[in-house]
Amino acid sequence: MRELFINLDRDSKKALYEQIYDYICKEIADGKISPGERLPSTRFMAKSLQVSRSTVDFAYGQLVAEGYLQTKPCSGYFACDISGLYQFQGKRRQKMEERRGEERAGGGGKIVFSPFQVDREHFPFRVWQKLNRSINMEDEEKYFFSGDSRGDENLRGVISDYLHRARGVRCNANQVVIGAGNEYLLLLLSQLLGGGQRVAMERYTYIQAARTFSNMDYPVLAVDMDESGMRTQRLTETGANIAYVMPSHQFPLGTVMPMKRRLELLQWSMMREGRYIIEDDHDSEFRYKGRPIPSLQGMDASGRVVYIGTFSKSIAPSVRVSYMVLPEELLEKYYDNCGFYATTVPRTQQELLYRFMADGSFERHLNRMKNIYRTKHDYMMGLLKQETWVRRIYGEHAGLHMMAEVDTCFTEEALIKRAAQRGVRLFGLQENRLFPDAKTGEPVTLAMGFGCLREAQMAEGIAIVRECIQTQL
Repeated sequence: MRELFINLDRDSKKALYEQIYDYICKEIADGKISPGERLPSTRFMAKSLQVSRSTVDFAYGQLVAEGYLQTKPCSGYFACDISGLYQFQGKRRQKMEERRGEERAGGGGKIVFSPFQVDREHFPFRVWQKLNRSINMEDEEKYFFSGDSRGDENLRGVISDYLHRARGVRCNANQVVIGAGNEYLLLLLSQLLGGGQRVAMERYTYIQAARTFSNMDYPVLAVDMDESGMRTQRLTETGANIAYVMPSHQFPLGTVMPMKRRLELLQWSMMREGRYIIEDDHDSEFRYKGRPIPSLQGMDASGRVVYIGTFSKSIAPSVRVSYMVLPEELLEKYYDNCGFYATTVPRTQQELLYRFMADGSFERHLNRMKNIYRTKHDYMMGLLKQETWVRRIYGEHAGLHMMAEVDTCFTEEALIKRAAQRGVRLFGLQENRLFPDAKTGEPVTLAMGFGCLREAQMAEGIAIVRECIQTQL
């Protein structure tokens, strides 16, 4: 193990953990950190760089999730052999890296209407740092062992309690599996479901999940939607045995699946052995009108729903902690097939998150953010309703974005490019289409994210978009 000399720019807009991530990522890619080489411990690195240990944990956790590092029980972090990584992903990875670079740099502009970014100004950093310091002061041997493959029992316990109270999920701590991101959990799930699965997804959906299924060699089948979500008749016609849905707040369209359609989906799952529904409870925490929508899993009496959630929106994307609730049948397969795996989330980070939830800080933070996001949501709605080029707004009243169908002579790609040249990063509906077709004939629709923006930025950004639409080539 050798010390890493990372020159951190504390005046940079880029977070410290991102600077650490970027440095190690480049060193591994350039071969300066050799495959199998051990990296400094998080404690040593934090002391060397004079940063909090959680900062290093976040950076290491992201590197593990993306395959640059691996953990070995009681030994630490080691560089992976990534010689085939770039060749395998080719141009797709290059495009993703460009997008990620834009996100880190402010989305390619000073104003980013991202549906993925969150408010960073109101997070209770003092509480988080205090809890983190209390862990760092402890010399617990348990942190040096890999622990339960599903994640630490105390964290799984508070997650299951929260899901039951807030989302109506019926589960116990034994059914909860914790992992570093939704993609990892889907990869894990594939080992329980086995090969030969056919996955049905809504035509507009979370593309990262579709890519993950494709990497598993699962055929992904696009199913049309209506105002109630995935059309169950079309689902049956695909011959799929896995349905991936986001019933409480569909991404990106924001559709809320009504009770009748939910019952139809559950009925579909029970009509043939081996059918499952994967419920991605995207953006479920933030709803600004009416009562919270209960989970589909809570209605399932036959053990056919796999529930997946994450802390990426409720806390921050960098936390990289997701959770999966397995039906009893799949839980048995997990014990048999995957119980020997090491958890992908560092135990110190699990402990930090546990204490943040156990002392009530998490739910206090959520309640505060609901009010803050509601104010931002209403302001964005007011701005869009004043614009003559906005034909229709939908997907509102929940989550951190809304959809705006616009009247323009430009294509979606051209409009996004024009806005980027003026310092505004836009996200279009077609970016989230399965099997994209440049000639869809559908109107240009933008995902107008507001989570990370102040009101002045929203107003300025909308004004620039107006100029882009109304100014001819």
